[in-house]
Amino acid sequence: MPTDPPPRRPTTAGETTAENPWPVRLLAAKMDAYIAKMPWTWVEGQVVQVSDRPGSSVVFVTLRDADTDMSLPVTIARRVLARLRDALPDGLAHGTRVVVHARPEFFAKRGSLSLAADDVRPVGVGELLARLEHLKRVLRSEGLFDADRKKALPFLPRTVGLVCGRASAAERDVVENARLRWPAVRFEVREVAVQGPNAVTEVVAALAELDADPAVDVVVLARGGGSVEDLLPFSNEALVRAVAAARTPVVSAIGHEVDSPLVDLVADVRASTPTDAARLVVPDVVEELAGVRQLRSRARRAVTGRVEREEHALAALRSRPVLAAPHVLLDTRAAEVDGLRERGRRALGARLDRAAVDVEHLRTSVRALSPRSTLLRGYAVVQRADGSLVREPADAPAGTALRLRLADGEVAATAG
Repeated sequence: MPTDPPPRRPTTAGETTAENPWPVRLLAAKMDAYIAKMPWTWVEGQVVQVSDRPGSSVVFVTLRDADTDMSLPVTIARRVLARLRDALPDGLAHGTRVVVHARPEFFAKRGSLSLAADDVRPVGVGELLARLEHLKRVLRSEGLFDADRKKALPFLPRTVGLVCGRASAAERDVVENARLRWPAVRFEVREVAVQGPNAVTEVVAALAELDADPAVDVVVLARGGGSVEDLLPFSNEALVRAVAAARTPVVSAIGHEVDSPLVDLVADVRASTPTDAARLVVPDVVEELAGVRQLRSRARRAVTGRVEREEHALAALRSRPVLAAPHVLLDTRAAEVDGLRERGRRALGARLDRAAVDVEHLRTSVRALSPRSTLLRGYAVVQRADGSLVREPADAPAGTALRLRLADGEVAATAG
């Protein structure tokens, strides 16, 4: 009975299925063939591990990126390293920065990838300094060194964040000197690698942790002095940008005063030494107490002087006659009122006297002009019975009843 032929093996990875997969050997072979096509390239990194097995023709090295936590294994022929004796008398030491000329190799049996190097060159100090100058120009053009973006330090921080080496002299300098100045100061210390391939990653992580802590008011990056290579992590672009992006004020206390890593330029405050950083982040309690005493003394003198001036002014006012005998003003005004009252009384009396004389004159005139005065002299007013006046004889014919009005009464009569 005929059997079905086996299914055709997929030629590409996209054609594989759960029912028709690739065997491991085929995938490994295709990966080996693909990686073998990659060209030779120059790669820069830091040596973090060296495995020099006696009798082996190659040396196994782990090369790590200077900025991030990424690494690759590198195999270097012993004859290649022999050419480095003049440049590197101590060989490939931990943390050495090198450039290797290598090509990727895939080991199918182990499923591992490494770089096979045929040339290794140490990165010299001159070349490193040139790169730092170039990076400095780039960062300055972006404004990361500008003074207006730097934050002021708090007068009295609640907690000081400290990033330093493990059990380092820099840590003791900062902590001890700060507590001598202000005994109540609190520290959040993060001990990290401050040189070598792990320094950048650990310092950036510690800075981020302290920057996220709301209780930390200022962060100090502290490290003692060292060679240019030892201080390279503090000129690393990733670390410099992390310091620039921090929301918490950062004090850079790296090396001695003559050292100038790039983190000094981007930090909010640069301290010449770790001891100087302690002086910058906390005030001196002795100086502050002396300042308080001085201010209290100045305030006391100012208040005392003000009170004395006011007392002198009050005494000067009280010594004036108007305040020494204030009733004098009232007496003067009272005398003026009495005088005006007397003048008014005299004027009114004189006016009344003149008015009385005028009235008497008018009375005499009225009396002289009164009809009664005429009647008193013997005259009479003749009226008819109806009260009409008789002015001439024709007005009273004979027999007319008449009424004669005299000064003291009336008399009836009949015209004859």
